[in-house]
Amino acid sequence: MAKAYDPAVHTAEHVLNRTMIRLFDCGRCYTSHINPGKGRCDFHFPRDLTGPEADAVEAAVNGILARDLPVAERELPRREAEKLADLSKLPASVGPDDPIRIVTVGDYDVCACIGAHAASTGEVGAFHLVTHDFLPDAAKGPTLRLRFRLEPRP
Repeated sequence: MAKAYDPAVHTAEHVLNRTMIRLFDCGRCYTSHINPGKGRCDFHFPRDLTGPEADAVEAAVNGILARDLPVAERELPRREAEKLADLSKLPASVGPDDPIRIVTVGDYDVCACIGAHAASTGEVGAFHLVTHDFLPDAAKGPTLRLRFRLEPRP
């Protein structure tokens, strides 16, 4: 059963994750929190973003959202799913023969996911990076925390 996430915010989180991977090669966030209209993602990252880097993240995410890419989901056998996505975060309760739900955001992102999503990135709205903070003493190592909110496009 899918988590009760805000579908638009959850879709924006997928785009933010892939953007961070493409810009900084840091991997997907290790934790996130999704609320209606806003979200937070924590990345293993050795420092805070500079102002221009934060602007680049926001612009890149908004560029993808504006492309109105379709968001699709499908269930695949594990052998096929592991060719497309990192399955290391699957819970232990997922057995070796259980199908894996793969979510794609157009040609931009693919990952295993159980959450609810918008039908396309054009439904998400405008992405605003609200804050970015470096947490050097985080329990899971150096962490970059990104908080964002969504607003309807004008």
